[in-house]
Amino acid sequence: MKKAYLIYILVFLISCVAQKPENLVQQNDIERIIRTLSADEMQGRAVFTPGIEKAASFIESEFRQIGLQPFKGQNTFRQEFSMTNIKPIALSVSVNGNVIDENNVLVITDKPGLNWNTASGVETQFIKSGDIFMSRYRSIMTLNKPVIIFVDEEFYDAFKRVRNFFMGERLIDEPRENTAAVFIIGTKDPSTYQINFTNKIEQAPLFNIAGIIPGKSKPDEYVIFSGHYDHLGILEDVKGDSIANGADDDASGITAVMSLARYYKKLNNNERTLIFVAFTAEESGMIGSKYFSEKLNPDEIKAMFNIEMIGKESKFGKNSAFITGFDRSDFGTILQKNLVGTGFTFYPDPYKEQQLFYRSDNATLAALGVPAHTISTDQIDIDKFYHTVDDEFETLNIANITATIKAIALSSRGIVAGTETPKRITPISPKTP
Repeated sequence: MKKAYLIYILVFLISCVAQKPENLVQQNDIERIIRTLSADEMQGRAVFTPGIEKAASFIESEFRQIGLQPFKGQNTFRQEFSMTNIKPIALSVSVNGNVIDENNVLVITDKPGLNWNTASGVETQFIKSGDIFMSRYRSIMTLNKPVIIFVDEEFYDAFKRVRNFFMGERLIDEPRENTAAVFIIGTKDPSTYQINFTNKIEQAPLFNIAGIIPGKSKPDEYVIFSGHYDHLGILEDVKGDSIANGADDDASGITAVMSLARYYKKLNNNERTLIFVAFTAEESGMIGSKYFSEKLNPDEIKAMFNIEMIGKESKFGKNSAFITGFDRSDFGTILQKNLVGTGFTFYPDPYKEQQLFYRSDNATLAALGVPAHTISTDQIDIDKFYHTVDDEFETLNIANITATIKAIALSSRGIVAGTETPKRITPISPKTP
């Protein structure tokens, strides 16, 4: 009996060692996944492209191989839905008989087109020197009627930021029939104008990729691990490269989601149901996570670990990451408590001025009161690769990604086990232009 008891203890100890993150989270597997997602053949994973379809198929195959089950109510890992896709395709503007450069015009409308001239009776407004551009912009957009706005050239930077958002492809739930605004910057003393504008409008299919590990004793309590698998696609050519590979943003986060799914599937001890989800269209306004959030009862979601850009060392050095909205719940405090003695530290977001808490997929769940936070290591204030064609695998620190994933695995133990529950946060409103 004594010999059998010793053998049992030995087997138990070996099992405990085998189940540690350092044994279940493998760096070579992390490298394999992130190389695949950020490869040129994925074409930058823009929505509605063959590249994002390849990425989705790869994520599905990984979920299937790990042994996840489809999200509730789904027969596959794809959570399919559609949105209205609006894309400007033609624009010509003249003021006082002079042709205006397209870059100096911002058109905001969900209509198929506009054909305005001085005789159309459209209300005219001005954003003058000394005004606050965004304040005037927001008040004008609440008018809910056609309006043309002439903007002083001192506001060019703010104007350009809003223009970049609206003059590309946009995804919306339903067209706003009454809203139509044309902003023209740098024109003095306008007396006559002619505006011709055309949108291409169509229904566009989208899909999140979601899988679950059912909880053992608390199957109706959910913990979410998420990232977004879309990126910007093809950009303007820079030294022969036009593919925005999105290695850090956010192939690194999706790699973490897959690795954590494999980790918890092997452990097979989660009391709460775990949801692993790759969101689409984050770069288009967090469309995928918004749709996803509408399919769940927020009161049943106990925590959300959103993972975004963990491919480089944080400003705090090795073995560190930061959590957005740290002070909005005790989520970060719980995570850090579980990391005592590991040498890894979670810090509060050091980039408050960047509003990162509102800029990733956690925001759609946080808006419902869920303790939903983003974990990141990116030095966003100095990251020269962010949203460029240079966000490639070669710029990543795979050891940093591996260490961060292991830290998330260890820090989430109590929440996954159902013994720890972060406090609900005060609901927020996601900020959009």
